[in-house]
Amino acid sequence: MTSRIPDTLPHGIRWSVATAAFQIEGSREADGRGRSIWDDWVDTPGAVKDASTADPACDSYRRVADDIALVAGLGVDRYRFSIPWVRVQPDGVGAANPAALDHYSRLVDGLLEKGVTPFPTLYHWDLPVGLEQRGGWLVRDTAERFADYTALVAARLGDRVTDWYAINEPAMTTLQGYGIGTLAPGRQLLFDALPTVHHQLLAHARAAAVLRAAGATRVGLTNNHTLVLPRSADEADQTAAFLYDMLHNRLFSEPLLSGAYPDLEPLGLPPLPVEEGDLAEIAASSDFYGVNFYNPTTVAAAEPDSPLPFDLVATPGVAHTGFGAEWPIMPSALRDFLIDLADRHPDMMPIVIGENGASFPERADAARVQDDERIDYLAGHVSAVAEAIAHGVPVEEYTVWSLLDNFEWADGYTQRFGLVHVDFGTGERTPKASYDWYRSVIAASRQESAQ
Repeated sequence: MTSRIPDTLPHGIRWSVATAAFQIEGSREADGRGRSIWDDWVDTPGAVKDASTADPACDSYRRVADDIALVAGLGVDRYRFSIPWVRVQPDGVGAANPAALDHYSRLVDGLLEKGVTPFPTLYHWDLPVGLEQRGGWLVRDTAERFADYTALVAARLGDRVTDWYAINEPAMTTLQGYGIGTLAPGRQLLFDALPTVHHQLLAHARAAAVLRAAGATRVGLTNNHTLVLPRSADEADQTAAFLYDMLHNRLFSEPLLSGAYPDLEPLGLPPLPVEEGDLAEIAASSDFYGVNFYNPTTVAAAEPDSPLPFDLVATPGVAHTGFGAEWPIMPSALRDFLIDLADRHPDMMPIVIGENGASFPERADAARVQDDERIDYLAGHVSAVAEAIAHGVPVEEYTVWSLLDNFEWADGYTQRFGLVHVDFGTGERTPKASYDWYRSVIAASRQESAQ
């Protein structure tokens, strides 16, 4: 365990920390909030590992001042948080809920008073139930409804918020939410889920136009990406890795960065439901490209009875996080992914690392967590970003996931990602050793940049 500031730090970049509303807010019925697909998920017996319901979670809806103080104490440049669609439009359509807009307006003002730039995410997986019942991301109309929702938020916050994430991790919505059903809405459509790719990217583009019209200067999307590693040099494993890389990475990045989708013919699939003008709109929609990165993925040829043309297997020779073998720790994978992305796109737009972090086993009742494993994980990935920048990759921001221990989706409270320990019974917040470490890294980076 190193537990120290890396020898190689990225300089001249912004530093950030992130949360998401459904994971921290609780108060699921407060102030007229509607129901999202995740409310249906947590209310389904057996859907969440520990049967928890995301309420009260960190009780952040009622403890905004506490969270702002923790953000400011880190010395970060920006705070990434999300605004839930179902608080603003309880049914996904219609007029805005004034109580919700008042709440997030106060959050924005509180951050600005502390010198922290607010960096909201408009969609972090919490689709209104009513829209899911009408087809969700499988239908084009959801992109139009997202633009309407964006307009309501921009009209209230656009005078103070200039930088926005429109959509978080469309790959996970498609692959896990609609493809194999391990996340809400729990559909198991396999390749029939792919129209959700295009409708999410179109929604991002429509939202970007609305935000820019309201005065936004920087709009982007952030996706979960992974460095795909074939299990062996065998042709079948190489082909499987190519196909998985297409589905997880390039199907989402290429329309934004190159204006075209990869050819789906190798998978025997028809093109996505693109209408005239869509791709040009999507290609012009981003001022930065967001990369959420946690781990590489090792891929092997599928077993004969598999419905998919690949299998995900353990990455050999590396440690792993609290999730086990499915989350291997390999900081060099982030460096290599970023370099490959930039090499394939010589005119690469600025890159923002929108999430990076790790969960490790921790005592739920710990008064002070000495989380050296998390510090080492973060130190390795911060160094990987510095190495990518030295190679010429235009990374301009790094974000730790997460500020707080929180509700970890289908895993409930069994995984802790926070720089700050949360007692989910009382809401008490206690900074971990990694909180102090990250604050020191930020300060050291700024000091070296100023020399």
